[in-house]
Amino acid sequence: MTTFTLRQLLLLLITLFMLSLISFNVSFLADHGQQSNIEKVNTYLIYLNKLLQGDFGISNINNQPIREQLRIAFPATMELCVLAFSLALLIGIPLGIIAGMTRGKWTDITINFLTLVGFSIPSFWLALLLMLFFSLQLGWLPISGRFDLLYQVERVTGLALIDTWLSQSPYRKEMMISVMQHMLLPITTLAITPTTEVIRLMKTSTDEIIRQNYIKAAATRGLSRLTIIRRHLLHNALPPIIPKLGLQFSAMLTLAMITEIVFNWPGLGNWLLEAIRQRDYDAISTGVFVIGALVVVINVMCDILSMMMTPLKRKEWYAIR
Repeated sequence: MTTFTLRQLLLLLITLFMLSLISFNVSFLADHGQQSNIEKVNTYLIYLNKLLQGDFGISNINNQPIREQLRIAFPATMELCVLAFSLALLIGIPLGIIAGMTRGKWTDITINFLTLVGFSIPSFWLALLLMLFFSLQLGWLPISGRFDLLYQVERVTGLALIDTWLSQSPYRKEMMISVMQHMLLPITTLAITPTTEVIRLMKTSTDEIIRQNYIKAAATRGLSRLTIIRRHLLHNALPPIIPKLGLQFSAMLTLAMITEIVFNWPGLGNWLLEAIRQRDYDAISTGVFVIGALVVVINVMCDILSMMMTPLKRKEWYAIR
């Protein structure tokens, strides 16, 4: 297990190094033009030293440090992604288990149909439909933004729910309700596609596990279906799909950028779009590096977690070595 972890960490370092090269080319070569090889190496070493110190440069748009802009945009995107992915897991895992245990029955067919419909709907189109119906037609939810302009939420962590909870305002309850109302449509839009993928992955894994002899033996002993699911099925069906769930979370970052633009959410998507419009190459290169690094770190962590939770997978890996 230690060898596998070290190999994954080495892969992480190599990938981050490649990302730093890409980020460097986007930022510095756009400003410096043609340089000799020695000048490029020296410039890259200076850039890498600043990168390790968390110095991403100064934005050309407003002359603010890019690090300060990231402190605002990054938590907003991560809060949206984490909440949407949690919702996808809460809905997708139970539905996937039901579909896998009732294969070929009406429940399985219904879940498959809903999954296909949810996967086929473009996220930007769904966002516009939800906005049109719930915001413009019914007037139940805010149309865009993250906070109500009536409330002043002091920024502590950059996470709207936590900052609102930590607020000392006498209107904290109203502020919390307002923040959740602003989040509801973006989270729902963002959670649809990963929910369909979680259902599909969980159904496939459940269908494979339920055919195993120990599941049949548990049913023969008279254990209830809920007990079988809780004691045997979940424990064996979840670990194999963890790396794939990491890929789904990574793909969600792309969907989050589209969702942020539609709902005017002040996250990485809006920030990068503005940087591209203004040709702010330092901000663009920083966005490329941060998003790429986040994707790689999440996938490496999921691989290590899957290996830790699956003894058979560890045995197979050592057998290959």
